[in-house]
Amino acid sequence: MIIAKTVRGRMTKITVAVLWLALSAVAPADDEEHHSHPTPEKLGFVTFPTSCKPPLAPQFERALALLHSFAYTAAEKAFRAVADQDAGCAIAHWGIAMSLFHQLWDPPAGEALKEAAAQVQLAIDLQAGSLRERRFIQALDQYYRDAASLDHAHRAAKYAQSMAGVARDNPGDPEAQIFYALALIATAPATDKTHANQKLAAGILEPIFLRQPQHPGLAHYLIHAYDSAELSPRGLAAARAYARIAPSAPHALHMPSHIFTRLGRWDDSIASNLAARAAAHEHGDLGEELHAMDYLTYAYLQRGRFDDAERIVGELRSMKDLPALDFKVGYAATAMPVRLAIERQLWTAAASLEPLPRSAPHVRAFVFWAQALGHSRGTTVRTAQVEIDKLRECLIESQSGGNKYWTTQVDALVKEADAWSFAASGAVDEAIRSMRAAADEEDAVEKLPVTPGPIVPAREQLGDLLLQLKRPDQALREYQAALALAPGRRGALRGGLMAAEQSGNTQAAQQLRLQLAE
Repeated sequence: MIIAKTVRGRMTKITVAVLWLALSAVAPADDEEHHSHPTPEKLGFVTFPTSCKPPLAPQFERALALLHSFAYTAAEKAFRAVADQDAGCAIAHWGIAMSLFHQLWDPPAGEALKEAAAQVQLAIDLQAGSLRERRFIQALDQYYRDAASLDHAHRAAKYAQSMAGVARDNPGDPEAQIFYALALIATAPATDKTHANQKLAAGILEPIFLRQPQHPGLAHYLIHAYDSAELSPRGLAAARAYARIAPSAPHALHMPSHIFTRLGRWDDSIASNLAARAAAHEHGDLGEELHAMDYLTYAYLQRGRFDDAERIVGELRSMKDLPALDFKVGYAATAMPVRLAIERQLWTAAASLEPLPRSAPHVRAFVFWAQALGHSRGTTVRTAQVEIDKLRECLIESQSGGNKYWTTQVDALVKEADAWSFAASGAVDEAIRSMRAAADEEDAVEKLPVTPGPIVPAREQLGDLLLQLKRPDQALREYQAALALAPGRRGALRGGLMAAEQSGNTQAAQQLRLQLAE
């Protein structure tokens, strides 16, 4: 549905509400011949003037709206349809390559990387489009040009730097600003606890969001910019808005739960991910469905709805032949049963878990960590050295793969498993030292968007360990520190309440009791 149309010079600029009719059959509702009508596709309002054939503008902007909601497969298909209808539309090939550039997820590799690079080169070879369009293409070329010699991080930084120039030279172009802000978020160092990039990105996005409150990318990227313990309260408005802006995009239904999770708003997270899972299933988007199921399992566990969490994990187990090499699929499918076993302290179940075939080393590591804790913390304590050795193998593989973020995460898992093994053998000082090192290491980096957080934060585990060692005063301090980073976590609230009661801290006990009751 085209909302408005204006002509400026030789270029047609079409503002599209991207409300295309969904392709569904219409059946009679009852004997009185009342009919249901197809639900309009709602992806938000996007404006992007191009030099391509004017009648294709609605299709291009629909593809762009899909891209802004990370509906990558659908976006790629839509951009290809534009390119097929206009052989000279260079910016459509940019769109195809952008659909393969998953900036906040896993970087393109293998055939996807080759295809994206070929699409950018095709866009360049066409020598078509406005100067502005060519600048977008040239910026993306900075990412794909030296893929054989430079790693993802270096190429992503070059792309961000080039997009900074595009944004600077096109101050009145919202899309230039929006894509630059996304590049800032994507290249933000995980170790920067000042969140400099995220704050800069939010400063760019917020004023545009006031002028374009129905733009899907603005709400989406603000949520990502604010997805930290420090900034999450600022993201609530965008979180409330995004699902209403683009309800036809499963990712838009899920994304608000990033902020809800940070704030411990479990019922809101559950509602968000129930809707996202249903939409993703309808769209046949397995990765997005499992992503929503993982967040849903996490929220159910924090809310104390254990039967619901078990039901979700049971439904996961009914899914066969999951493509574990797809990181989004492999991570979620691995994390859910691990979360259930560890959060419920079902140590026998934890010890019996098995990794998915062909899963990545930093994904398999969560299973070996769970097995190790199952052996060390179970009622029948047995050595966990075999599982810890497997964890160390995963660490070595992660290091050799050059993935600094996941190397840090797996290293923390090794330290946690060591700590519980030390505690089981009576080596108390070594246990505390190892767990504290894991907590400090984990707290120093931000989480990736693919996960709602660690299975159990190391800081919370340190509280568990100290409480087990009958050091309630020390345990309470660690639980309170853990809750400052992850508000509303049920395990930290319960452990903190026990520690406060055992240490005679009635004020802390009352506060924690109220939070747990809520």
